[in-house]
Amino acid sequence: MIRVGLAGIGFMGWIHYLAYKKVPGIELVAVSEPNEKRLSGDWRDIKGNFGPPGEMVDLSKVARYKDYRDMLADGSVDVVDCCLPPSMHSQAAIAASQAGKHVLCEKPMALTTAECHDMVQAATAAGKQLFIGHVLPFFPEYAHAVQLIRSGQYGKLLGGTFKRVISDPAWMTDFWDPNRCGGPLIDLHIHDAHLIRLLFGMPTSLVSVGRLRGEIVEYCNTMFHFSDPSLVVSAVMGVINQQGRPFTHGFEIHLEKATMHYEFAGFQDKGELMPLKILTADGQVVRPEVGSEDAAEPFAREIAEVVKCIEANCSSSTLSGDLARDAIILCHKQTDSVKSGGLVAI
Repeated sequence: MIRVGLAGIGFMGWIHYLAYKKVPGIELVAVSEPNEKRLSGDWRDIKGNFGPPGEMVDLSKVARYKDYRDMLADGSVDVVDCCLPPSMHSQAAIAASQAGKHVLCEKPMALTTAECHDMVQAATAAGKQLFIGHVLPFFPEYAHAVQLIRSGQYGKLLGGTFKRVISDPAWMTDFWDPNRCGGPLIDLHIHDAHLIRLLFGMPTSLVSVGRLRGEIVEYCNTMFHFSDPSLVVSAVMGVINQQGRPFTHGFEIHLEKATMHYEFAGFQDKGELMPLKILTADGQVVRPEVGSEDAAEPFAREIAEVVKCIEANCSSSTLSGDLARDAIILCHKQTDSVKSGGLVAI
C-alpha cells in the first residue's frame, strides 16, 4: 500500500481527497494545513469552478500537521501530494524529495522555469519520482483523442487548435499576482500548453497576440511553430470580463484521415456541451461514447498512473517533471511574444 500525505486543503486538496477514495493500492494517511478549521475536518467553505462543494470530513484516522514541513518527517508517508498555492510548489516539492518522498505536485509546476529545473534535479538526486498533476489527458474526451492519435488509426497528426477561456475568477484573490499564482497563462492555459507539448513535441518558436492586464497576459491567441513545417497548431486562452460564462474549453484536432472536435461551456444558467465527434475521410460523423462521470474521476485516473509508476519503478510519459517544465517555458515565451509584439524563439 502506497501512503500519501496531502499538503494543503483547498479546492484541489478536496478533489484529490475524493479521488484517493476511488483508487486501490493507495491511501491518505496524513494531511497538513495551517487553517485549524479545515484541519479539524470542516471543509464546508471549500468551493471551485467545478465539482462538489466541500463537506465535513472525518480525519480521526489521519495524522494532522499545521506545517507541511513537519509532515515530511512522518515515516509513514511515502508520497507527498502538494496542493499548496503555486508560489509554494517548488520549495515544498524540493523539501519532500530531500526528505525521501515521492512527489505529486498540482499544476502549475512552479512559477519560473528555474524553480521547475530545481524540482526535477532534487527528485533525481534523491532517487525519487516527481509527478506533476496535469490531469487534462485523463479527462474522457481528451484521453480518447490522445488514444486515437497514438493508435495511428487516422494517420499522421497535422495540427489543431485548443481553447480555454474563463470569466474573471474573483474568488481567487491571488490569480493576477505574478509572484503567487501567475495569471491566465500559468494557471489556466498551462493545461493546453502541456497537451500541445505532449502531442506535438516542443515548438521551435511561437508568436502570440494579446491583451495585458499590468504585466500579466489577460487574453491571447498563439501560433506555435515546429521543426516539422506541416504542423499547424494554435491556441486561444484567457479571461473575459463578463461573468455569464465562467468556463469553456475544447479542441479541434486535425489528422490525415479525420478531424476530432469537442467543446464544453459552462454558463451561469446551465452548461452546454458539444460532445466529442470524429469526422472521417469518407464523410461519416462518429460520436464515440466516452461516458459521463463525477468530477473526481479524471483525478483518480491520474493518481492510478502515479500508483502504477511507483509500483513498477518507471517514469510517467504524461506526468513527468520534464514535460511540465516545458509547458511553463511555453507560457513564459507567450508572455514575451505578447509584450514584444513578435516571434519568439524557444
